[in-house]
Amino acid sequence: MKILLVQDYLRSGGTERQTVLLARAFGAAGNDTHLVTFRPGGPLLPETTPPNLTLKSLQKRDARLDWWAPGLRRYACSIGPNIVLCMGRMANSYGRALQLALPATAVISTMRTGKSLPLPFRRSLAATRHVIANSRAARTHLIEAHGVPAPRITVIPNGLIFAPDPKCDASARENLRRQYGASPTDVILLDVAMFRPEKNQRALIEMVSRLDPELPWRLWLAGDGSTLAACQALAKSLRLEGRITFLGWHADPRAVYQAADLAVHASRRESLSNFLIEAQAHGLPAIAAAARGVDETFAEGASGFLIASDDLTAFAAAVTRLVSDARLRRTMSDRARQHAQDHFSAAAQIKAHLGLFEKLASGDLRP
Repeated sequence: MKILLVQDYLRSGGTERQTVLLARAFGAAGNDTHLVTFRPGGPLLPETTPPNLTLKSLQKRDARLDWWAPGLRRYACSIGPNIVLCMGRMANSYGRALQLALPATAVISTMRTGKSLPLPFRRSLAATRHVIANSRAARTHLIEAHGVPAPRITVIPNGLIFAPDPKCDASARENLRRQYGASPTDVILLDVAMFRPEKNQRALIEMVSRLDPELPWRLWLAGDGSTLAACQALAKSLRLEGRITFLGWHADPRAVYQAADLAVHASRRESLSNFLIEAQAHGLPAIAAAARGVDETFAEGASGFLIASDDLTAFAAAVTRLVSDARLRRTMSDRARQHAQDHFSAAAQIKAHLGLFEKLASGDLRP
């Protein structure tokens, strides 16, 4: 089977990580796989190209235009794929054009964002052969907000990218904690996300300012982006520099997960949070604000607590409860690992994609 994945740019986001994971897996399964990006390069660009995977960028030089895809239809027609998988909002905006150019091909839109959809994306939802949603909530949104017929939607959750590293033992955990100024008794609250307005790290900083200063907590914020400087300034204005650490971007955050104790997330827009999935796999109980699909990343009351959006008082109360109760943290930690294992296996995700592709390519699955 010949598979084309379309992505605007390989920035360090969750969708882009899923794109690279799937492209590698499809090629490893023996499929002739092509990953085309609009912009060249990016933090997630594979350093080496594995067998059966071809990388192609459409802009000869990086014009820093995420929406510009010169020659996309021509390139797609030249390889004649059985399947085209559009990843990200910009790539999905070209779904309709690709389906018109390749009427015999199954072009697949994907819904994996909590952001508003551009008009070309919305038009593509009506024109492409099928839609993959990464959560049940995203499927419901497609039906209710965009009128996509239920039979044209398949739910395939994100696969776990950063599984726990067995090489990271207790001594490595303690060494990293000491590196960032944490003592063995501190309870580390962790959020790993790009600093963007919708990720709302500001709310986490305001939330911890309400915690009892006698509690042994520290907040680690990993990532970079446009709101980083403003969040650093807020932490300084609240005199929390000694309790909040900005870790920067980590290409592989597994050591950070394994050094932390709790996952905290206040994002306003999600579809299915990769951070919360990865945190669960590392045994971090979650405390997260309600956004689309967030309640599907952990078991409410068993491996995490769901908080009403912007209710910082309830958020702080849940954090206080878990920081103060080591036994409850251990119980929820075990539940978190099991939840991730049961629901977010990368192998299961890849198998589900390839099974769907076979049905679409053979004509067994049509609206």
